Amino acid sequence: MEFESFSLNPALLSAISDLNWFEPTEIQRHVIPLILDGKNVLAWARTGSGKTGAFAVPIVEKILQIKTALPEDSAERAATRALILAPTKELCAQAAGAVAQLTAYCSRLIRCVDASAHASTDVLRPQLLERPDIVVGTPSGLLAHVNAGSLTLEPDKLLTVVVDEADLVFSFGYEEDFKQLRQLMPAKFQAILVSATLGSGDVKRLRKALLKAGVWSRVELTESALLPGPDQLLQYSVRCSEEDRFVLLYSLIKLRLIRGKSLIFVNTVDRGYRVKLFLEQFAIRSVLLNSELPLATRCHVVQQFNKGLYDILIASDRSFSDGQAGDEGDNGGQEDGSSKQKKRRVRQQGDREFGVSRGVDFQLVSNVINFELPASAKAYVHRVGRTSRAGQQGTALSFVASEQDSDKLAKIEALVGQELRPFQFRMEELDGFRYRARDAMRAVTSAAVRESRVREIRQELLNSAKLRAHFADNPRDLHLLRHDKELHTARVQAHLRHVPEYIVPDALPTYE
Repeated sequence: MEFESFSLNPALLSAISDLNWFEPTEIQRHVIPLILDGKNVLAWARTGSGKTGAFAVPIVEKILQIKTALPEDSAERAATRALILAPTKELCAQAAGAVAQLTAYCSRLIRCVDASAHASTDVLRPQLLERPDIVVGTPSGLLAHVNAGSLTLEPDKLLTVVVDEADLVFSFGYEEDFKQLRQLMPAKFQAILVSATLGSGDVKRLRKALLKAGVWSRVELTESALLPGPDQLLQYSVRCSEEDRFVLLYSLIKLRLIRGKSLIFVNTVDRGYRVKLFLEQFAIRSVLLNSELPLATRCHVVQQFNKGLYDILIASDRSFSDGQAGDEGDNGGQEDGSSKQKKRRVRQQGDREFGVSRGVDFQLVSNVINFELPASAKAYVHRVGRTSRAGQQGTALSFVASEQDSDKLAKIEALVGQELRPFQFRMEELDGFRYRARDAMRAVTSAAVRESRVREIRQELLNSAKLRAHFADNPRDLHLLRHDKELHTARVQAHLRHVPEYIVPDALPTYE
């Protein structure tokens, strides 16, 4: 099957051709005809299977059909006909980017606005008042724009509502926002729920909140269940101590036992800075991604990584670090008081709408390293799903350093349906690396981590577009910020940059 078989508009087909989408993926072959026919769709397939294209292509096609049939001077042309909801700003930016690519040859006819791109409703108000055809945003962001009068959801005009990564919307704390937004929507529209895991209790409640009555077409790919097979994705685990985590990471990179672009997942922002400073001791370049960074910076980091400017990205996956999205079936979708309090505490830290392991399109990732195991098995699936995308080969390595990690590993293996291969590595052969790792770890003090975070904040202040006017009116503030005392984040020892041949294990290739 080719995209031409869907009888799509030539402008849309040209855009698809530019994206090098030679033929629809399996999820696209099943979902695109259903959406074009106006069906309500529940679709789930593993990450990297083309779910965004599966709903974006038919939405653009349906809007093209409507607008090309209307006279150019018709007032009916201006209307918001599709909403795309996602639980994180990163996913919103990705969905809006996909729509922009698909409308490259009809951008004057179809306009898309990412309502999550700015925190202030006033910034996007002029664009939304022009009633763009497609609006993308988080439930809380879209609700704020509707309440502010910027976004109008007209009956008989709003045709389609998409919820991407549907199983996360409620677990990210959007339940009340979503229900309020639903009350402001028209009674009838086409509903589409997509995710890599749709069987949770949250999805059932979301589906009922979105459409209390209606027939749904279910699309579940038999191939997916969760992750690619061993012919495409190799999954390893290694049992180690807390110190061994750092020794192994240093050894694997310096001995070039892992090649290509790598994602290193940790559970907290502090831990992310500590790992980055540790790698800097050995002249290993990396970039950080966490919830404390502004949205524009986070998107820029992902773009830099995808362009190959960095080979190592350290992601602080706050979304699942506290167990807020626990394993499916743990409590049947019900939450006790303590878990709700835990969610509230987490949302107070960093950007509530940050998420990195779910849906973000990291390109050509060869390795995923779980420096710390996530709180849930589902989170493991989505972390590891960042590699082996679109038929590419990939490797996942997880460090198991405690009894609690062992329990998590058992749940992970039960969910993915296979045992993670033991990573064969004789730690006693890495004593030379261990001594150097200890030197580096001693240099990465709590004060160094704190000062590194302060340095990042100062740099963001200097780069902030919102503060340019303030600095123009108050040049002394800018001078003081630029000439504040130099922060010494960690003492870098020059001799650690190189690996002497005598510490390389005999069984391993010599480092060049």
